Amino acid sequence: MRRPALLVVIGVLAVAITAQAAEWGLIRPGVSTKDTVRARYGAPTRVDRQKVDSYDTESWVYEGDKQPSGIERLTVEFGLLEAGKYHPDTVRAFRLEPHGSTFNRGVVTNGWGFPDRMARDKGQEIFLYRDGLLVYFDEGGWNARLLLFTIPQPRDPTEEPRSR
Repeated sequence: MRRPALLVVIGVLAVAITAQAAEWGLIRPGVSTKDTVRARYGAPTRVDRQKVDSYDTESWVYEGDKQPSGIERLTVEFGLLEAGKYHPDTVRAFRLEPHGSTFNRGVVTNGWGFPDRMARDKGQEIFLYRDGLLVYFDEGGWNARLLLFTIPQPRDPTEEPRSR
């Protein structure tokens, strides 16, 4: 394969990969399960169980010596109601609480593109992605203090899809 053709193929693959739902560390809400999370990260530091809308849910917390590198805490929430059927082992959402500058503005926009919307809450900036990601920045607006991954959010059919 000639070099220009190879570059075109790589470019097309890169666009296809970034067009999927937001994910991190091989975890994707609505797709990943307890088995896939356990295979990637092992047993959690602790498991929190509770009822949400009369469904039994679990949250797995990874912290201390079990959290991924650069992350202070990873919390994975299981239990997804989809099309009237409850899936107790499917990832509903997960949260990353990064150390310091692990996820700064540049890392976030390079990894997930520019947000669909931006908001402010009590002086803190928030990036909102319909692909299923919310990023909360610190007071300085440079370092992410929380990344929340959810299932992709529905798009308004009158809006144009965002380009990356």
